Amino acid sequence: MKVKLLTTISFFTYQLSISQSDKLLHGKVLSNNKPLGKVEVINKTAKTSTTTNDLGEFSIAVKVRDSLLFFSSAYFFTRLKITKATIAENNLLVNMVVKPEELNEIVITNIKFDKIKYDPDAINKIDIFKRANDLTRTIPGYKDGTIANGMSLTIPFGNGKPKKDNRNQNDFKKLIAKTCPPDFFTKELKLNAEEVPLYLEFCDADPKSKTLLEHSNILTTMDFLYAKNEEFKKLKSGVKN
Repeated sequence: MKVKLLTTISFFTYQLSISQSDKLLHGKVLSNNKPLGKVEVINKTAKTSTTTNDLGEFSIAVKVRDSLLFFSSAYFFTRLKITKATIAENNLLVNMVVKPEELNEIVITNIKFDKIKYDPDAINKIDIFKRANDLTRTIPGYKDGTIANGMSLTIPFGNGKPKKDNRNQNDFKKLIAKTCPPDFFTKELKLNAEEVPLYLEFCDADPKSKTLLEHSNILTTMDFLYAKNEEFKKLKSGVKN
């Protein structure tokens, strides 16, 4: 009988501790002082979520040190760490930053024009004449023969074809730029501004980054960035040692 009584007391004590640690947090999501509806509020720690109403209001169960993510496709995500002060105030205001508008893709039609006819020898002579006048003003003796072979000036003439730009857009970096606010790397990941490009290259080298491109998800993207940040820090400390 005593054993059953102790078990019952322990069970209710456990339930009471759970109810005391989890608090219902109320808040509001804004952007430029305007309420945002249909914003996904995710408790990343507890794996629960809710959505703001038309007035931007939400309620979600939290406890100290939980991590909340606020996500909307048209805005940069916002991440907040829950503290005792946050729970005590119970009136959380979250400001989200709108993403820059993207221009629609421009379709360029291939139009053929008649080739411009030119005389390479005539253009070379004009260019040589102009350079000779400049040299006459700046280098004494250029045209009076005191400088040997002063007029032996040859100028290579190109074929007029522009060099091809082989640079490719980096899809992973574009994904991160669309997802993360500008100060995410310095504030959340504690990286120096000059380390960010190297960190992104480090992330892009991981084959998992290609999976994010195929199945982009805010939680998997965040998990990937935080995990790679830990690897990046260990790599830096190893190099220093």
